[in-house]
Amino acid sequence: MTVLVTGMGLFTPAGRGVAETFTALTTGRSGLSRPPAGHPAEESLEVAGILPEVDPRTVASGPETRVLDRTVVLALLTAAEALADAGIEVGRDVDGDRTGVIVGGVGGMATLETQAVARAQRGRAAVSPYLLTGILPNMPAARIAIAHGIRGYASSVGTACASGAQAIADGVRLIRAGEADVVLVGASEAPLFPTFADTFGNARALARGWTDPTEASRPFDRRRNGFVLAEGAALLVLERADHAHARGVTGYAEVTGYGITTDAHHPTAPRPDGAGAAASMRRALADGGVDPADVGYVNAHGTSTKLGDIAETTALTRVFGTGAVPVSSTKGLTGHLLGASGALEAAVTALALGRGLLPPTYHLDDPDPDCPADHVRAAPRPARPAYALSNSFGFGGQNVSLLFGRAAGPGR
Repeated sequence: MTVLVTGMGLFTPAGRGVAETFTALTTGRSGLSRPPAGHPAEESLEVAGILPEVDPRTVASGPETRVLDRTVVLALLTAAEALADAGIEVGRDVDGDRTGVIVGGVGGMATLETQAVARAQRGRAAVSPYLLTGILPNMPAARIAIAHGIRGYASSVGTACASGAQAIADGVRLIRAGEADVVLVGASEAPLFPTFADTFGNARALARGWTDPTEASRPFDRRRNGFVLAEGAALLVLERADHAHARGVTGYAEVTGYGITTDAHHPTAPRPDGAGAAASMRRALADGGVDPADVGYVNAHGTSTKLGDIAETTALTRVFGTGAVPVSSTKGLTGHLLGASGALEAAVTALALGRGLLPPTYHLDDPDPDCPADHVRAAPRPARPAYALSNSFGFGGQNVSLLFGRAAGPGR
């Protein structure tokens, strides 16, 4: 059964919406900066991918808006944009019972931190009765379901930085199984708060020491020294192809296949031999019935960490051979949106196919010899591949690869 991406909602450090985000990623407009004075993570982060402030009252009302977690706000905004982009109103264009929603992410870190501080400073009476609806990881999906009358399958995914990609894979599985006609999938993250930022900082995982913050994230570059923590959300509308065609919609791209594996190696470090990541890519190719030689682009997980970039390159070489497929990571401009990165990069991969333009890895000035590949760098590369792959990897050894094919018809 063919599954199409028919809508997107994107809210990222590089831009908001499809046009603004893809333009930024193909023209080099960075979304990275130093936290401004007064930002909660001002003392914890040298550089971050920061979104504009959003008033929770734009998506909700009543006393809960005081503790409506930022992850939920971002998810609600992008969900509404994705459905509008697809031209779908639940109940009018699709039965609410045949519609699902799967949203990944770590959960309400902002709510938990601010409420813990309030209790420490003012006692137990300061803890909001709405705390649980701020921190539970299923709340983004639940709130979206409530807002749009989605009565089918609703779930959250917690596979670390692979969460958004796995939400997409799970949505494809639902549609293929005949359990849904439309599934809203992706992830939302708002991690720019002191305790969460400090754990990465103390682990020396974050980029540091850069005079120009826009140069701090540099996947596959010899001088990379860590990733840049970022916030954002990306939601995609997946739709059964015949359902979309009946509405006169061809979609952005087809989700041709997916692969999911686990390294079973280490809580945080990837397998150095790339075996688990390579297996997820091979499963995605096999699921789509596609030969490696037919893949014309890989949007890499490429976080700008020493071990991660090398392990992923090793995995790519195992599957495709050295330099056999164009590769880039868009985290050079967005930073690392944790669980939301996979959903954002899946959207970018679908856009690259449809628009015939491969976004480059910015700030890849001196490629690490331990990361040999056909890197798309310095400028976007015109290309019209039939298939493209998007990789996402997470702590715990979570590996997800998504295979996209060009949509039949004019696409978007």
